[in-house]
Amino acid sequence: MNTQTLKKPDINILKGQTITGKWHKKKYYVVKELGSGAIGTVYLCVYQNVQVALKMSKQSHSITSEVNVLKAFKKVQGHSLGPSLIDVDDYISANGHVYSFYVMEYISGDDLPNFINRNGQEWLFTLLIGFAKDLQTLHDEGYVFGDLKTDNLIVSRKPARLRWVDVGGTTLQGRAIKEYTEFYDRAYWQMGSRKADPGYDLFALAMVILRIYYPNGFSRGDNPRKTLQQKVQLAIRSQSLKQLVGKMLNGDIDKADQVKDYLLQYVMKQNQQTQLRQKRLSQKNQQETSFHPTLEVVSILSISGLCYIYMTLFL
Repeated sequence: MNTQTLKKPDINILKGQTITGKWHKKKYYVVKELGSGAIGTVYLCVYQNVQVALKMSKQSHSITSEVNVLKAFKKVQGHSLGPSLIDVDDYISANGHVYSFYVMEYISGDDLPNFINRNGQEWLFTLLIGFAKDLQTLHDEGYVFGDLKTDNLIVSRKPARLRWVDVGGTTLQGRAIKEYTEFYDRAYWQMGSRKADPGYDLFALAMVILRIYYPNGFSRGDNPRKTLQQKVQLAIRSQSLKQLVGKMLNGDIDKADQVKDYLLQYVMKQNQQTQLRQKRLSQKNQQETSFHPTLEVVSILSISGLCYIYMTLFL
């Protein structure tokens, strides 16, 4: 890849434009811009009738770093950590400047807050269980996601699964976090350092949960720790989830597997309680009317029951 370090003008890629790789000559038709950040801009493109995501940057070293992360993820057997890498190349603009880019799998779906608002809070537990499992695998590989926030997460379809779509903030453990967003940043809330360790991601994940309850966010105030405690108490009704989020914010949990196990036990307990209530209701109904098997099936397939079946099959 090109390592040109001369200052380049901002990237100006337009809808309908075709990006042709300098080295591999692959052509990508630009559908629209998906997002832009400090490192570069991501575009939705079409390559050979397949939608892909293309990230382009003036900083070739940053693109190289992200590509290396995606390659490392690809080596993890049995896991799909982040989008899969498709191509790496350079692009020569009309004015002769060279920009680095890479192409990755385009993950379509819904953002987490909208998905939860439409489908119910029960899905939050199910999605977080699978995500915590992936996060533990990432940590086991020696990385921290870093810039973990709702904007970098998406709920993919068929099956529904919470996945990350931008690895720009991914940092080797032990180093300083290279990219972050204040609302999700442990150091900003004066709850710890900006050093890349698993606890940094778990704090950010707790803030992701809070962002669902507070879509517009909130300020940290004069006492950030007290602010967080108050927001947790006011918004989260479930005592179990309230306790878990508190532990993640305070650094009392330092492994994503602990989050996964905690949530899994909670969901299973809730499912058992739901089935018990439904069984009692069914027995009461049987005393009043004749037994009908269809009603029994419908009563079992409650939201919590469906979530439990989903986890059994896919997680």
